[in-house]
Amino acid sequence: MGAEFLFMDDNARPHCANIVDECLQSEDITRMDWPAYSPDLNPIAHEWDMLDRRIAARQPPPTCLPELWRALLDEWCNIPQDQD
Repeated sequence: MGAEFLFMDDNARPHCANIVDECLQSEDITRMDWPAYSPDLNPIAHEWDMLDRRIAARQPPPTCLPELWRALLDEWCNIPQDQD
């Protein structure tokens, strides 16, 4: 990947694991520093929340990984573009 990439994470414990740090260093990827919980700084957090709610509301719910993958793609494509 290289130096042109900037890794934005939320400093959550899984993202700070040694294996993650080692991978980022081996790929020469810079990590952006920011607080552990900051959904206001991470605009995609709102989209993930919306996607999670849309998947949870599906009836019947996905029962296997291929169904979940299709449901995620369908719901992602159907998120309104003008919604804040």
